Amino acid sequence: MKVLKFGGTSVGSPERIEHLLPIIQSQTANQHLVVLSAVSGTTNDLVTLSELYAGKELENAKKHLDALYEKYKKFVAELFKTEQGAAEALTFINTIFELLYSFENSNFTSTEERIILAQGEIISTTLFHLHLKETGVPSVLLSALDFMLIDEENEPDVEYIREKAGIEIAKYPAESLFITQGYICRNAQGEIDNLRRGGSDYTASLLGAALGVEEVQIWTDIDGFHNNDPRFVQNTRPIAKLSFDEAAELSYFGAKILHPQSVFPARKYNVPVRLLDTMNPQKPGTLISGESINQNQIVAIAAKDGITAIRIQSSRMLMAYGFLRKVFEVFERFKTPIDMITTSEVAVSLTIDQTEYLPEILKELEVFSAVDIDHEQTIVCIVGDFRKNNHGHATIVSEAVKHIPIRMISYGGSENNISLLVPSTYKIEALRSLHNRLF
Repeated sequence: MKVLKFGGTSVGSPERIEHLLPIIQSQTANQHLVVLSAVSGTTNDLVTLSELYAGKELENAKKHLDALYEKYKKFVAELFKTEQGAAEALTFINTIFELLYSFENSNFTSTEERIILAQGEIISTTLFHLHLKETGVPSVLLSALDFMLIDEENEPDVEYIREKAGIEIAKYPAESLFITQGYICRNAQGEIDNLRRGGSDYTASLLGAALGVEEVQIWTDIDGFHNNDPRFVQNTRPIAKLSFDEAAELSYFGAKILHPQSVFPARKYNVPVRLLDTMNPQKPGTLISGESINQNQIVAIAAKDGITAIRIQSSRMLMAYGFLRKVFEVFERFKTPIDMITTSEVAVSLTIDQTEYLPEILKELEVFSAVDIDHEQTIVCIVGDFRKNNHGHATIVSEAVKHIPIRMISYGGSENNISLLVPSTYKIEALRSLHNRLF
């Protein structure tokens, strides 16, 4: 079996949906499990709808929902070629929108919001299933709510997923094509919820890991990881192969093609992940696996914006073995992850990208230290083979950015990256200078 995930742009129009079946049929496997995102733009529309309901802006909510309803009626009219197929699809769409309209009469809470957000994937998967039915191609539509589960810590229960998904698939031994929703799941209370981090990519990786499939394929609108950001740098090239660690570093530090959380289940269960382009399905894309093939090479550069740097300085730190623990406990209490960290004898500098609780964090830190803040920073991550026995790479990197102000450097925490913190105004210059020097 192979798991094939198609993102929002891949199902973003009737024409795109019609192109999915040839891609699926081109993949050699005895069974295919297709994971779909919502049609591009739909999740944002549903988020807006939820905000309008929560704010009791019922008239605006109705107008917003009317526009979305018209969009999907037109979508159905273009996708389905027979009167019977269009009627069946429209009946389904009407049922979904009856549910969405009904929330104007409810006491709107986060529970209702999660139900609304789940409808995007339910719509896309059902329309694809009905499209295949109309064209005479058999498929089985599975509800992710029957097997995707997160626990009280919002972590996926892989053993539950393995058991329940296996049971659902085993009900149809003669079928080879299964369709299910990305992103959505149930929580520990049995309520409709979502995976948040990585959405549909995460679903595909979890299912691939749980079911021990041959390969997980992530189909998107770019032909794999590139060695730099093609939006800002000319002459980038796709990377044929990456290790799980290299892909995780690139994903976390800015490469948008794959969410970093999606790498972890595949790495744990050693299931290869291949990134492919729906618009150019003949291209090989990027294969991510447990194999280390980029030895003694610098592989790629990525950048992560929206970073806040915090310098924490205290005379008490000198010889104080509990100082770092106190610092980390503050961030732990407010569930705020740290990206980079450097230390000296009297100060700690670190970065965060989640600033929701920044005022509270600063208040607690200032009890025992002096704190200095720099906003609008960017982490530039250089990924490659930086094992301790390799020589020269760090020098090449530093030479490439010697004309750029560097706020922090992180080197040695990982064998796969060097991270530089620069003011965001210097991001593009840093990416281009590094690219010209390294590639």
